Amino acid sequence: MRVYYAAVVFFNLCLTAQVLTVGLAYFYNPTWWNLHVWLVRGYSGVSLLLLGGAWYLPLPQRVKALATGLPILLGLQFLTIHLQMPSLVPVPLAVLHPLIGFSLFSVSTTLVHRTRHVVWLQSAT
Repeated sequence: MRVYYAAVVFFNLCLTAQVLTVGLAYFYNPTWWNLHVWLVRGYSGVSLLLLGGAWYLPLPQRVKALATGLPILLGLQFLTIHLQMPSLVPVPLAVLHPLIGFSLFSVSTTLVHRTRHVVWLQSAT
């Protein structure tokens, strides 16, 4: 269970670094964008491991739901930045990218807190 919690924290730290690098790329130096892209390509697979672990381990439904949301939100992030449908949608889908990113950060942080409670309750018994 502690290994799962460590993976959840690792994912959250990677996501935090990704948000930081996009800020650095936008407000400071565009070369930071390369690291931003590299980070998401590097750690997005961890979301699938977290999903599998959440359903394999005896975790509460809330933790399972949060872990399920991670790859879904990452997939939506990918679609909003890469999918262009000007004939169907007059506004670029990319406008949703930051909103989904904030949702992803919220879900990830909540998953850290929920998993921590489970791990500490388990180790106390």
